[in-house]
Amino acid sequence: MESIEDARPEIRSALERAEKFLSLAALLSVVLAAVAIALAARRFLQRHLDACAIMRCLGASQRRLVTLYLTQFVVLGTVASLAGCLAGFVAQHALALWLGTLVTVELPEPGFSPALHGVVTGLALLIGFALPPLLALARVPTLRVLRRDLGAPSGMGWLGYALGLAVIAALIVWKAGDAKLGGLVFAGFALAMGLAGVVAWAVIALVSRLGGSGVSWRFGIANLRRRRLASVLQVVALGIGVMALLTLTIIRSELLDLWQRSLPPDAPNRFIVNIQPDQVPALQKFFAARGMAMPELHPMVRARLLSINARPVAPTDYADDRARRLVDREFNLSWATQMQRDNRIVSGAWWGAKPSRSDQFSMEDGIARTLGIKAGDRLTFDAAGSSFSAEVTSLRKVDWDSFNVNFFVISPPGLIERYPASYVSSFHLPPGNLELLNALVKQFPNLLLIDVAQVLTQVQTMITQVSRAVQFVFLFTLMAGLVVLYAAIASTQDERLYQATIMRTLGASRGQLARANLAEFAMIGVLAGLIAAAGANALGYVLASRIINVDYAFSLALWGIGIGCSLLGVMAAGHLGTRWVLKVAPLRVLRLLS
Repeated sequence: MESIEDARPEIRSALERAEKFLSLAALLSVVLAAVAIALAARRFLQRHLDACAIMRCLGASQRRLVTLYLTQFVVLGTVASLAGCLAGFVAQHALALWLGTLVTVELPEPGFSPALHGVVTGLALLIGFALPPLLALARVPTLRVLRRDLGAPSGMGWLGYALGLAVIAALIVWKAGDAKLGGLVFAGFALAMGLAGVVAWAVIALVSRLGGSGVSWRFGIANLRRRRLASVLQVVALGIGVMALLTLTIIRSELLDLWQRSLPPDAPNRFIVNIQPDQVPALQKFFAARGMAMPELHPMVRARLLSINARPVAPTDYADDRARRLVDREFNLSWATQMQRDNRIVSGAWWGAKPSRSDQFSMEDGIARTLGIKAGDRLTFDAAGSSFSAEVTSLRKVDWDSFNVNFFVISPPGLIERYPASYVSSFHLPPGNLELLNALVKQFPNLLLIDVAQVLTQVQTMITQVSRAVQFVFLFTLMAGLVVLYAAIASTQDERLYQATIMRTLGASRGQLARANLAEFAMIGVLAGLIAAAGANALGYVLASRIINVDYAFSLALWGIGIGCSLLGVMAAGHLGTRWVLKVAPLRVLRLLS
């Protein structure tokens, strides 16, 4: 049985990149959902202080209050998670229909495991960020019934952040499927959020000192200063949300375009195998007579791996099926003084034009990791009944998407030339030139011609289809970003209602309060845009260099787009979300507060 892991390196790398893109969408959605829940939990805490104080006066214990609200949250979270699973089930069918041309067989129905993962993720996020506020609610002093200025007990904030971060860390490691990779992703998110918080805090402090002209502007900036911690949290939350939106729109489009363009239209689509040394001059004349450049020839020696560090190897030594097949077959080895352009060293060093010794191997990084080989190991091969050994002095990362001839193992000249060798080459044959292949086979009947045009077309089609799949899945991240924006605005509505009532009682007009809110939202939008643009550029660079292996150019336009869209979006959402606050009669609010 064969799976994705057994496919050609070109196809396998394309699918692995697609999987990483989709995993990124899931991780971004998890982080954005956590931010939205944290903001909503803060407002929930403030709005239920009075109810908990009354219930405590009537004899409710802290344990009863925690049980009451926790049960409510578990039921709510379960229903919401099941609704999300249903939406995912429908989306999976829609995606399968949309990408139906990618496969020729009917896809299996989604199993129970994804639904279980969805419910566990939803409940973990909800409980992780809602439990600390619930514990704080249970400790509300009964004296709050008479003194409304008494809030929730202090000392729960850091516990809430610690528990929430622990939940996010566990989910990221779980989703990443690797502790090291998950730890790096979480560390990156934590570092980005920490830097964003420090920058937002410093800018708010600086703007507060500078002041400004106009009552509305000064009042708006004063709101940021009075609620500095809450404002910083809003800026960071909105910055992450806008960063996700920029990533899934502008950065995503640029990266997918780069990915699609990474496979040039003139990529080699034909391979010639089994070229004998005495046929090279005749082959050169064949291509010259037809006005074509002679394809580059690469020597190839077939050998079987015998031992690693003098330890014999056998298929039974490995649990991985691919490793077993590799050990059970012959390797194609070659020799060269110059490394190919689509290779790069990831460990060790290349030997250069004049190698100091011949007993060296350069091994492809992926195959080395599959077989548990590292730089410094000594490998022994058998070719035509004779063995030879050399030390692995470098590991190479190969760009298999280039469709050029590449080898898992390469040595410098002087080690394997004495063994039976043939040559292999690849070239691009434009459509409509099949007569060249017929003439080539007629003149050289021993050559094996491999047509990879179909594979090339399949990879190009796969990249296009996967791009569509990524766009579809990123819609869920977009919705999570919009939820963050709503939660950030809604989390301060009660405070804004109280402040607007006091200011209107002291003579402020609705227009002055509206402009003050706009000034505050404008400052939040600019800061969030700065953070989002910086984060999107950094994330784009990481994706380009680490996932799809293309060169990424930092976009200056992204800064303008990020700041402008964030400014307008936050101002518009803030105005629409707080407009009703200015319409509430002050007397009505004062009666509720009395």
